[in-house]
Formats: sequence, C-alpha cells, structure tokens
Amino acid sequence: MKFIAQRLPGVFLIELERHGDDRGFFARSFCADELARAGLHTDFPQGNVSFNRRRHTLRGMHYQAAPHGEVKIVGCTAGAILDVVVDLRAGSPTRLGWCAVELTPATGAQLYIPAGFAHGFLTLADDTVVHYRMGARYVPDAARGVRWDDPRLEIAWPGRPAVISERDASYPDLDPERLDA
Repeated sequence: MKFIAQRLPGVFLIELERHGDDRGFFARSFCADELARAGLHTDFPQGNVSFNRRRHTLRGMHYQAAPHGEVKIVGCTAGAILDVVVDLRAGSPTRLGWCAVELTPATGAQLYIPAGFAHGFLTLADDTVVHYRMGARYVPDAARGVRWDDPRLEIAWPGRPAVISERDASYPDLDPERLDA
C-alpha cells in the first residue's frame, strides 16, 4: 500500500500494490500494520456499502460531531465516483478547503479521510458500488451535514445531482461558527 498525501493535511490516496499474472491480480486492500507505520488510524469497527443505481447520484456531505468523529477509508468497487472531502477542523489552516479524487475499480485506489472532515461523492456511472471502512460507530444524534452546493465552499462538481436524498438536499448554509466536527 502506498499512501499519497493530498492537498488537505491528513487526507491520503491509498494506492494498492498489485501483483498480477495470467489470472488477474492480487492486492492487499487493508493492513492495520501498514496504516500504523504511516501514522494513521487502524481501528475500523464498522464497514458499510452503498449501491447507487443512477449516474450523478449524490450522497453527502456527511460528518459526525465530536467526540464521535469518523475516520473513513472509501473505495469504489463498481462504477466510478468523484469522492469529495471538506476540512471542517477548527484551527486548521485549510479549514473549509476541499479536495476531490476520482475512485474506480480499475485503479483500486481508496481515500483515507481523517475525523473532522465532511465527506460525500457523486457517482459518475450507473450501478456504482462504494465501500467504506468506518473508524467509529454511527451515532444518529451526532450525524451532521454540509450542503453539497454551499456557495462558501465552491466545490467543482462535474454536474448537478440527478438523485439526492431529501436530507442531503436540505442541509442549511454553512455557518463556520456552529461547526462541531
């Protein structure tokens, strides 16, 4: 596994080291020891999967309030996504900054997202499957969100969502003074 720092501190693209032959390839997709050597979170008590029927389905931008912040490792096993994170950490020099990475099964790359970030994605293909490793259990009372099209963030999405939940579409405008990531 190779950990490639992204422009927001603490966010890493995880590239898999593939070993190929006539059958295809083998790669380790998770290794707590390698995460620990990189100084990253290693305990992931929950795994989630999301199936998205339609291209341009948007999920996000989600986070959990402190002290229930979630570290995530996100990968795409079918289709393709634009995976987006927003730095919500108080005192961070990149606070309210965002970065985006395209994830596909062709590369097998995953995105490591530390606690204190909002996360979301837009599917770029029909029948897209996204897998998440979660560094904290889901706490409904701590669930929060940031509006995907908040003008303060200016996220460069490749298109408007064709499908979005009522909850995700109705998050209020971002108020940095009220963030509790």
